[in-house]
Amino acid sequence: MASGLIGRKLGMTRVFAEDGTAVPVTVIEAGPCHVLQVREAAAQLGWGRKTPARATRAEVGHARAAGLDFAPQVVRSFPLNGADVTLGATVTVEIFAAGDLVKVTGTTKGRGFQGVVHRYGFHGGPATHGNTRHRKPGSISPGTDPSRVIKGKKMPGHMGAERHTELGLTVVKVDAARNLLFVRGAIPGSRNGIVTVAKQGGKSRHD
Repeated sequence: MASGLIGRKLGMTRVFAEDGTAVPVTVIEAGPCHVLQVREAAAQLGWGRKTPARATRAEVGHARAAGLDFAPQVVRSFPLNGADVTLGATVTVEIFAAGDLVKVTGTTKGRGFQGVVHRYGFHGGPATHGNTRHRKPGSISPGTDPSRVIKGKKMPGHMGAERHTELGLTVVKVDAARNLLFVRGAIPGSRNGIVTVAKQGGKSRHD
């Protein structure tokens, strides 16, 4: 079966472990997803339903080839990892179990145009009387050499609204009846934001 699912972030809450410890978790409505296409090493999954008036004929035809009478709202591909997948099959949260290590990909919240203190955590200038450079970036490049601003220089600009993957998250609970995943910790995105949950291959960067 596919190694991941498409879903949406519902919000955060907490669950209690057997020893009474409060565990912060993010609730994700994951799946059910339909297999739209099977390739050599990946399976293409579809989630949700797109309004018929907004679906193109190509999207409708692609879904019809998999036995669906509607075009999915979101389409993503996941590695197969050697598993057998049937075209038109349904993938649910039952592919996960409590204790599994997963990675969640989503779009971070947009923060608009921000300065370097907020965007990158710059320390800022002196907060003394008479100073006028409290939150300014300071020098951005030497004038003689290289006589230009180096690409990638941290400067004020648009913050957030970027694709981000959070690694090393643990599945705390699986509610198959309601298609819910309870994942320990926070994940990128706002409430109701579209996310993908995939099994983590090996250790994470936090181990």
